[in-house]
Amino acid sequence: MIGFFNGTATAMITPFNENGINFASFAKMMDYQIENGTDVLVILGTTGEPATMTEEEKVELMRFAIAYNKGRVKIVFGTGSNCTEKAIKASVQAEKLGADGLLVVTPYYNKCTQNGIYEYYKAVCAAVSIPVIAYNVPARTGVNILPATAERLTTLSNMAGIKEACGNMEQICETMRRIRGKMDLYSGDDNLNLPMLAIGAAGLISVASNIAPKEVKEVFNLMKDCNLAAANELEDKLLPLIDACFTEVNPIPAKAGCNMIGLNAGIPRAPLTELEDKHKVIMQNCINNLGLKSV
Repeated sequence: MIGFFNGTATAMITPFNENGINFASFAKMMDYQIENGTDVLVILGTTGEPATMTEEEKVELMRFAIAYNKGRVKIVFGTGSNCTEKAIKASVQAEKLGADGLLVVTPYYNKCTQNGIYEYYKAVCAAVSIPVIAYNVPARTGVNILPATAERLTTLSNMAGIKEACGNMEQICETMRRIRGKMDLYSGDDNLNLPMLAIGAAGLISVASNIAPKEVKEVFNLMKDCNLAAANELEDKLLPLIDACFTEVNPIPAKAGCNMIGLNAGIPRAPLTELEDKHKVIMQNCINNLGLKSV
């Protein structure tokens, strides 16, 4: 299927405090995104640290997000797992709670075959009726959705697209060629947003937009309007911030950046650690150079 969304999505961080999830901060983050033009909120993806959250916390966050959103933008929940049955259970639950769509990462650690990847997504898609976006991030999972497999996924009726974070533009171009007009491509690498839009990506699922949602959306709009010169100019300004978001493993820098603009993100959960001081300086300089104001 195509057309689930066109535009920008933010891979939301999850703010924590000593009591668990900081719902007041999360509400402020949601408002910040929506007020600055973000089209979709992706919650409980990698950036949201679901690996260190309890199942009860995940359900609480999903319930809160749906209730607080009140239908203002689309909500997508991350429900992937290295266990197909767990992915199905989480996906069914997210649909019941009101999700507009699902982001389902490839099975990780197990390192299944290409046929195993297809069967995994086939099972998840069969269990729900809402759109499913596959998430390809081999640097984290050890599994890569190859172009031929991506093409095979287009046969699943509610497979809405693939979030590509393989980092290989040659592979991404071949995937786009094979899926074009059948399901959508979404950029999952902030530093490849512009070239992926150029080859026909329907949108962006961004980490940097936790901090600069307005600017990330403007890059999308400029590319949509075929204003490449202006898009390049703005992307040149954004790239230092994007680089700063990955000086340490995501979401460590993004959380620090959100703290710097007044969004009380707290710190990541162990085993992730707080951003190192030398990288805080880099992040703060990038925020200052973009002229981002405290929220």
